[in-house]
Amino acid sequence: MLWIKAFHLFFMVSWFAGLLYLPRLYVYHATTSDTAGRLRFCTMEKRLFAIMTMGAAGTIVLGVWLMLGWWWPLPPGSGWLWLKLLLVLALVVFHVWCWQLMQDFRHGLNGRSDRFYRLINEIPAVLLVAILILAVVKPF
Repeated sequence: MLWIKAFHLFFMVSWFAGLLYLPRLYVYHATTSDTAGRLRFCTMEKRLFAIMTMGAAGTIVLGVWLMLGWWWPLPPGSGWLWLKLLLVLALVVFHVWCWQLMQDFRHGLNGRSDRFYRLINEIPAVLLVAILILAVVKPF
C-alpha cells in the first residue's frame, strides 16, 4: 500500500504543478496581443492541460484505491477524510473550469483581464494547504 501512496503523491504533485501554472499562463496569454504569441500560448496551455489531466486521473484512481484499502469502512473520527474529498471535488471543478477558460482563449472569446487570472491562480494553492493539513494532521 505504501507504493500506491507514493505514486498517489507523485500524481498529486504533477496535477498541482499544472493547476498552479496554467492560470499563470492565462495571465500572460491575456496580455498578449500578437497572433503568433496567442497561438504559442494556446499550444502551451493545451499540452500542460493534457499532462495535468493525467496527474488528476492518477491522483483520483490511486486515492480511491488507498481509501478502499486502508480506510474502508470509514472508522469514527474520519471527518477529515470527508472534508478532504470535498476539497478534491472542488479541485476537479477548478480543473474543468480551467479547461473552459482554455477553450475561451482558443476561440478568441476571453473577456477577462490578467488581474482576474492572477486572483484565480491562488485558488489551488489555498486548497493544497487545506488538503495537506487535513491529510497530515487529521484534525477531526
